[in-house]
Amino acid sequence: MTQKKEVPVTGMSCAACAISVEKTLAKKPGVKNAAVNYANQSAWIEWDEKATSLDELQKEVQSSGYDLVIQDKDVDDLEDIQNQAYKKLKQRTLFAGILAFPVFLIGMFWMSMPYGHFIMWALTTPVLFVFGNQFFRHAWTLAKKGQTNMDTLVALSTGIAYIYSTFNTFFPEFLESRGIEPHVYFEAAAVIVFFILLGKSLESGAKSGTGAALKKLMGLQPQELTVFENNKEIIKKTIEVGVGEIILIKPGQKIPLDGKVLNGDSYVNESMLTGEPIPVLKKTGEKVFAGTINQTGSFTFTAEQVGDNTLLSQIIQRVKAAQGSKAPVQKLVDKAASIFVPTVLVIGLITLLIWGFSGAEDAWLRGMLAMITVLVIACPCALGLATPTAIMAAMGNGAQMGVLIKDAESLEKGKKIDTLVLDKTGTITEGKPQVTAVYHGEKWDDGDAKILAALESRSEHPLAKAIVENLSNSEDNKELDTFKSFTGKGVLGSVNGNEYRIGNWKWLEATGVAPDLTLLKKAEEASDEGATVVFATKNNDLVAAFKIQDPIKADSISAIQELKKMGITIHMLTGDQQKTAEWVARDVGIEHFKAEVLPQDKAAYIQNLQDQGKKVAMAGDGINDSEALSLADLSIAMGQGTDIAMDIAEVTLVQSELSKIPRTLELTKKTVKIIRQNLFWAFIYNIIGIPIAAGVLFPAFGFMLNPMIAGAAMALSSVSVVTNSLRLR
Repeated sequence: MTQKKEVPVTGMSCAACAISVEKTLAKKPGVKNAAVNYANQSAWIEWDEKATSLDELQKEVQSSGYDLVIQDKDVDDLEDIQNQAYKKLKQRTLFAGILAFPVFLIGMFWMSMPYGHFIMWALTTPVLFVFGNQFFRHAWTLAKKGQTNMDTLVALSTGIAYIYSTFNTFFPEFLESRGIEPHVYFEAAAVIVFFILLGKSLESGAKSGTGAALKKLMGLQPQELTVFENNKEIIKKTIEVGVGEIILIKPGQKIPLDGKVLNGDSYVNESMLTGEPIPVLKKTGEKVFAGTINQTGSFTFTAEQVGDNTLLSQIIQRVKAAQGSKAPVQKLVDKAASIFVPTVLVIGLITLLIWGFSGAEDAWLRGMLAMITVLVIACPCALGLATPTAIMAAMGNGAQMGVLIKDAESLEKGKKIDTLVLDKTGTITEGKPQVTAVYHGEKWDDGDAKILAALESRSEHPLAKAIVENLSNSEDNKELDTFKSFTGKGVLGSVNGNEYRIGNWKWLEATGVAPDLTLLKKAEEASDEGATVVFATKNNDLVAAFKIQDPIKADSISAIQELKKMGITIHMLTGDQQKTAEWVARDVGIEHFKAEVLPQDKAAYIQNLQDQGKKVAMAGDGINDSEALSLADLSIAMGQGTDIAMDIAEVTLVQSELSKIPRTLELTKKTVKIIRQNLFWAFIYNIIGIPIAAGVLFPAFGFMLNPMIAGAAMALSSVSVVTNSLRLR
């Protein structure tokens, strides 16, 4: 029988680790498919239960230096494991940096100080074998399996430099008697380990807490609820409730399960599903969904979907699957390392053998020195710095303009984007209904404004607040003689014998209100734009109409035009009605749009674009965008939106300004360009330096590269990489 399961992986510190775990799993007999995702620290494994088991797979992965979490743990436990690993890595990086700094100063500027070599040895030893021991452990584990990665080169170059330097510190006379300067390379070993740790720490910081979004999604469903059993109210755990049970919902409560309203009515905020800010009236027979929020009314409903079958649970599962569906991105450095590391090792060995059998004076000693020089000059300091320094500079630049970038991968992907999908509400528009126009009838009196404001201030309707804000200058706590609310229709009040109503036209017309043709025509035009129109009457005369819309943000139109000039195709998705979508799309200049879409429709839309070969970025602000954001090649969250959207997204726009998106995409292009320049210079330096270190110039010119100069050249390559990265600031 075939089983398929997502299993958390611990101990991974880079993209190469994910590939190592994947190879280990794939080689195990009985495993049909294995995909390890470094981004969310998990593995999707498909295996034949007759051939292997999860316990056996765990032992296999443990032999590679990693671990599978096969016991059922909740998101909090997994997040805690990730955070603990990140804290340990941060501590190791900090202590390595504190010890490496004086080693660097002595090695570069105070080489002749008394006991300098011994001080450097004492400080470098814990840097390598306490705080940097993971490189040696991983390198040894990979070596046993016949594999290499950057850890192999870090371990070999720093290890050999350390052993050579330690020998010269305690037995300097051995080389001095042969006319060779007993140089030490402690500073190279210590600084390399610190910088590689720093790079891993920066990356791990972005990856820790990947369970936060799922945890918040799960938190939308209440743990307890009130059910009716034998005409009594009983508190139950949500997971214990079955289909058909009757549940009581009080004002302000979250709805715990999917079902159908039995008695009562209320407005329910369904923005987590539709993204639309205006709560929906729920009456007898209408459906309600888990995670949505009840407003001021109270009602009972019958549970129809429970457990993993609710719409919210399905969203959680799809977000989880979408996060895990991204293939592990093998970093450019690790790709290069897979060829570079074995090549350097072979060159070092060949160098030793050629010198050893050359018949020159002290041939094997010179060969060993040449091999050490090759490994020192090939040490991945510049390679290790190429990405993290550029990322740090780019993130700093982004933060200054109000853009928070999660990790290196986001920047890499941003360069390739050719299609941008925008949510409407809260992304293109303000996300808050406002009165955008007021039309007055012939019998309008300015004194009526404060009475209408007082009337609406007592209304429970979600649009009442927008009208009160519009009339706020008129409100002076006017007392009403009477007040009555008609759910789903409007409100009625009286002052000094005058009767006022605010509500929809259908209700007002049924009460005998005289029509005002001019006002009704303007209301019809407003409705064609997707606006909601609320009417006000005084003694059966129509006196005003309020046009209520979610206004377009000030910078949306210019930002969309700028993105188009960059060659990016814009699409808009919204859960709102067709008319509203048409009006917004027309106003901001978007040709491709779709209205009345549910969360799964948004995800399917993005998947469809990707199937066409598009590189898709998605910008949104709501829970309903979470699945689509997870699937997109690059996800962008609005800072004023939900925490869940921000947790999932790789880029967050702090001020929720659309104009930041083109600037962010420009920054990603520039950053990738700088990273590639850094890698180019790091490799060119190695391509030129390694043959010279091996001694190719010796036969013609009698020149051998001193290991000390090799160390300085390596430091210079690192400085050039850092300087180039700082251009991003």
